[in-house]
Amino acid sequence: MIKAMAALEAKAPLTPYEFDPGELKSDEVEIDVHYCGICHSDISMIDNEWGESVYPLIAGHEVAGVISKIGSDVTRFKVGQKVGLGWHSSFCNHCGHCDHGDHNLCAEAEGTIVGHHGGFADKVRAAANSVVAIPDGIDLSVAGPLFCGGITVFNPLVQFDVKPTDKVAVIGIGGLGHLALKFLNAWGCEVTAFTSSDAKRDEALSLGAHHTLNSRDRKEIKAAAGTFDLIISTVNVKLDWNLYLQTLKARGRLHFVGATLEPLDISVFSLMMQQCSVSSSPVGSPATIAEMLDFSERHKIAPQVEMFKFSEINNALDHLRNGDVRYRIVLDMKQ
Repeated sequence: MIKAMAALEAKAPLTPYEFDPGELKSDEVEIDVHYCGICHSDISMIDNEWGESVYPLIAGHEVAGVISKIGSDVTRFKVGQKVGLGWHSSFCNHCGHCDHGDHNLCAEAEGTIVGHHGGFADKVRAAANSVVAIPDGIDLSVAGPLFCGGITVFNPLVQFDVKPTDKVAVIGIGGLGHLALKFLNAWGCEVTAFTSSDAKRDEALSLGAHHTLNSRDRKEIKAAAGTFDLIISTVNVKLDWNLYLQTLKARGRLHFVGATLEPLDISVFSLMMQQCSVSSSPVGSPATIAEMLDFSERHKIAPQVEMFKFSEINNALDHLRNGDVRYRIVLDMKQ
């Protein structure tokens, strides 16, 4: 039996829940969960904000642990190996995206917490090719958030061939943004953070930004016209996107990794005259996650986390709901 904490209905506190996972499939591995991050997407699923939650729902898609069982066809892992699991728990393995290594774009990919039991449990199962080995140089206790927050901001660097000479700005210095600053700094870019207060300015500089701009000062933003090759937005609120577009260089890109729910009010002329682009991306493929982990190990990049005991999971969820986190939450599943 697998022991977990599950939501039995939308917006309900998590309660103890046990289930029999059945026989391990030949292409699956079972992970003994040591740590699991909490992402705002977990709350969205618990509360059924996206209308696709199935209850009882076991959230948790930033898993870090060790392999406890392997299926009969699995050869790339061994029992006791350190691994992580992110947003996806399986792929179709036969579509054009999977054939080209873009598994994260597979239309038939199964979400770790969408119709599948996730990592708020002592064990979790997943297809072996959705699981990624964690390098020895990465502390298991902080590895989990890299499998969602980390890869979300790292993926654009790979997808759009961001260069070390590029000037890049980040909007929103939170769970995603603080990792974006760290990655971009290590990538070699000249990094600017859009911040809303002096306190956040100092934090942004300590996290890897070389410069800051006051996001509440329109004159300051306008003065940065034509500055950036890339702007990464990590926020989920509506901003004056045309104002930010003015700060792009010719052929610059405004890229969204934060799930802004409001429609984008963007002037086509703001794009057309400077041949700029607006784009978005999800988490990355397992191959890109592995690349990110190697990069993180080499440059000693780790998320800044607050640790909670697994027994304190409802308190941890409330802490995230209140917006008080600096900057990711990780559950110690052994407590």
